[in-house]
Amino acid sequence: MYTSTFTFLPGTYDDDFHALDNTIATIARSIPGYLGEEAWENPVTGAVSNVYYWSTMEALKALVEHKDHLKAKQQQANWLRGYQVVIAEVITFYGDGRLEHPLNQAGGVS
Repeated sequence: MYTSTFTFLPGTYDDDFHALDNTIATIARSIPGYLGEEAWENPVTGAVSNVYYWSTMEALKALVEHKDHLKAKQQQANWLRGYQVVIAEVITFYGDGRLEHPLNQAGGVS
């Protein structure tokens, strides 16, 4: 399994941003191998992190290489004050089972 974490400083959003953001979210959720996502905000810096979970690298690459994702990447400076992406392989995960999480369906270690 893999994660792609998109961390950014929000800027000014317009209708084009919202339309493209919704399109990309729909595309991501339709890709076989998409497991889910969660978002976090740092109240001190204002940075936002969106973490996407994928069953395979091929699934993740399907989004990364999609034409609408590439379009958003080219235009990001219009809406963001900076960004960073971290791709990571999930080695293991665990919990007590009481927290809803995208990886719970993947059968982690308890």
